[in-house]
Amino acid sequence: MKTSDFDKKFDEGVEDVVDDLDLSQARQPNEPSRRVNVDFPPWMVDSLDREAKRLGVTRQSVIKVWIAERLQHKAS
Repeated sequence: MKTSDFDKKFDEGVEDVVDDLDLSQARQPNEPSRRVNVDFPPWMVDSLDREAKRLGVTRQSVIKVWIAERLQHKAS
């Protein structure tokens, strides 16, 4: 679901948006984060940008979700 669709659904208040959220990724406000730098080849950045645009989110969001999914899979 694109961000604009989610925002519209939330603003209209007709439907509950909780089912549209992945609460397994929720975290406490003000949870400390650590910055890391990762170098990607241009083709990978281009692919990330295409996926981010398709989903209506930022490149950073795509990276975070994909890494979190992989780490959760490995933990299982």
